[in-house]
Amino acid sequence: MTEPTHDEAYGEARDEAHGGTLGSRLNWLRAAVLGANDGIVSTAGLVVGVAGATDDRSALFTAGLAGLLAGSMSMAAGEYVSVSTQRDSELAALATERRELRDYPEAELEELTDLLEQRGLSRQVAREAAEQLTERDALKAHASVELGIDPDDLTNPWHAAWASFLAFTVGALLPLLAIVLPPAAWRLGVTVVSVLAALALTGWSSARLGAANPPRAVLRNMAGGALAMAVTYAAGALLGAAGV
Repeated sequence: MTEPTHDEAYGEARDEAHGGTLGSRLNWLRAAVLGANDGIVSTAGLVVGVAGATDDRSALFTAGLAGLLAGSMSMAAGEYVSVSTQRDSELAALATERRELRDYPEAELEELTDLLEQRGLSRQVAREAAEQLTERDALKAHASVELGIDPDDLTNPWHAAWASFLAFTVGALLPLLAIVLPPAAWRLGVTVVSVLAALALTGWSSARLGAANPPRAVLRNMAGGALAMAVTYAAGALLGAAGV
């Protein structure tokens, strides 16, 4: 079997960084789909529960809007905190790597060579590739190969927060509009059908993004949403009958 040249080895490392960026984008897309799914299920459960107790349009709208705002803000805040922690960890790791490259350049070159050799390159080719990568951008090379981080594409907590806020809001708007726009006699049916259809779509999308089985994901998603609406509607009906 022919050994790859040092240029090919550099290309492999570069492609791996690009693959990591693509994987990051897919993760964000998956998070957006799941955020929309959360918005659908939580808001649908809330408005259907209230619908079990009253058919007053104003009460339904108030409850749905409150759920939408509370949920979207909670999602945004949670995502901001989570991604800020991740970004802090990435920056700390890069700072450590930068310091080690400054203080121990030979040891870091040897470490990069070892890492490339562990990925299937011969010692000679790994050394040549490590030298080329170090000459071009030592920090980026170590960040990519050793840490799995792209210094030019760090996670952004504000982007994550806004993405979660918008995803949840878009998902929550469907059950909110479905419960308040139709006539009273149609509200519950329209909401249930609309929510189940939307959950089928988000289940299929998340399965495709995760290379999973779409029918199973769709059924699981729809079953979870249907159960949530059934439980909250029953609770609302009981409270309404009790005059609470």
